[in-house]
Amino acid sequence: MDVLRGRGESPAADRRLTAALLDRAADDGVPSVRVWTPHRHVAFGRRDAAATGYERARRVAVDHGYQPVERSVGGRAVAYTGSVLAFGVAVPAENARRGIDDRYATATRTVRGALRDVGARVERGEPDASFCPGAHSLRAVDGGKVAGIAQRVRRDAALVAGCVIVTEVDATAAATVLAPVYRALDVDFDPDSVGSVAAAGGPDEVAHVAEAIEDGFISGDWGDGTRRVRSVC
Repeated sequence: MDVLRGRGESPAADRRLTAALLDRAADDGVPSVRVWTPHRHVAFGRRDAAATGYERARRVAVDHGYQPVERSVGGRAVAYTGSVLAFGVAVPAENARRGIDDRYATATRTVRGALRDVGARVERGEPDASFCPGAHSLRAVDGGKVAGIAQRVRRDAALVAGCVIVTEVDATAAATVLAPVYRALDVDFDPDSVGSVAAAGGPDEVAHVAEAIEDGFISGDWGDGTRRVRSVC
């Protein structure tokens, strides 16, 4: 399985790198995985961009030291602190629209297994009024949301992507910026709904968790157990 490590010089460059994984999966039939820490930014979704308070929410992000970025897929706003993890897995498919639910199930199972392997007690689901609410999330057992998963589909390939909050410091930082952002968007949000791998009993070492997630995908349903590493220059 191809592995891309590192991050681009900006959030826009990072998006292009991840999009290239999807292109290669479609063109060459090569599955690939990327787990990294994006630059500090708030990623807004399409529904956010259509909201009356969107421009105000963008200003809030800037005032808190986050670059506002509008993404073409995904749900509501997500805060990347600079050490929150992101992951993306691109896989070829004969007809990608037919396997959406199966890919969500595979990705959720893989990330949950990786987090459990490092000691975190996590389960499917999310608390009420959580960030970027959706059906494919992981939470600490009886605790806050730890990870969210989304999917981008082309005819012949799919990209399953998500975020993972590892440390309590990042959970607090994300809640601090997202509270006024969601308020500006007029969307319910409970700052206490933000969890972390560390609070779920896992490590607070971001690199350790990133390695576990990468390993999970390489050895899982989409990988072949091999690792062909490329680094972002």
